[in-house]
Amino acid sequence: MAEWINTIVQGVLLGGLYAMFAAGLSLSFGVMRMINIAHGDMIVFGAYTIVVATSMLGLPLPLGMLLVVPGVALLGYAAQRWVFNRTLGDDILRPLVLTFGLSIVIRNSLQAAFSADVRGLDIGELGTATWDLGHGIAIGVLPALVMAAGVASIAAVQWLFRHTRTGRAFRATSDDPATAQLMGVNRDHLYALAMAVASAVVALAGIFLVMRTTIAPGDGPMRLLYSFEAVIMGGLGSLWGTLAGGILLGVAQAIGAQLDPGWGVLFGHLAFLAVLLLRPQGLFPKTRDR
Repeated sequence: MAEWINTIVQGVLLGGLYAMFAAGLSLSFGVMRMINIAHGDMIVFGAYTIVVATSMLGLPLPLGMLLVVPGVALLGYAAQRWVFNRTLGDDILRPLVLTFGLSIVIRNSLQAAFSADVRGLDIGELGTATWDLGHGIAIGVLPALVMAAGVASIAAVQWLFRHTRTGRAFRATSDDPATAQLMGVNRDHLYALAMAVASAVVALAGIFLVMRTTIAPGDGPMRLLYSFEAVIMGGLGSLWGTLAGGILLGVAQAIGAQLDPGWGVLFGHLAFLAVLLLRPQGLFPKTRDR
């Protein structure tokens, strides 16, 4: 019994990482209605930036995070303001093609710079530290920190959307961009701000990813797939739904891996298909059709 409780707990904690993966994608679609094919590669890019900052430049991990997260956010702002915004409109294929091309550029650039070898981050005892809860149940300190960071990130973005003027402008532009512009909203700047917030969350997700496991330049498509599954299972437009989708995906993978080491990813995909069949709109949808 304790073994299965441990499995479910580990799946829930893994879901916190998947929720951070998905939150940035949810923001891109929720505000700009843009499907970012490069999202998974941006996560991997964030992971490599912290590897460079700490392992190659010798910066302490907290200082590296303070530099990487806002740095990636600035890159996201610039990319959205001067590149992605030019493709937005009635034709949904233009941003898809552009972000697909960006995905290829990021992946091949990382492989050229770092080779195809996997990379990791030495975090010392934090990587193996656990809290023993008794009765054979233990929680890893790092997975718990990742879960806490995921919840805090989503709560912060949710607060931004609900309780600030910028957040209200985000929601208004998402619902009706033309009317929001007539009311004085600078759509290009607002979209860029949304991408900056999404990129900051993506960078944080990449940092925690490489703290938990090794990475390679070609890992982006799988991270993109996990992000899509968590967003769709949670419901489009719902950040807390994204957290629920990430947890459901993580628990399904943990249960599959417990039954057979090769079944983890398969069970995650099966959970995704089950949600699509039983509740196609997701668990907590909020985005309305336009």
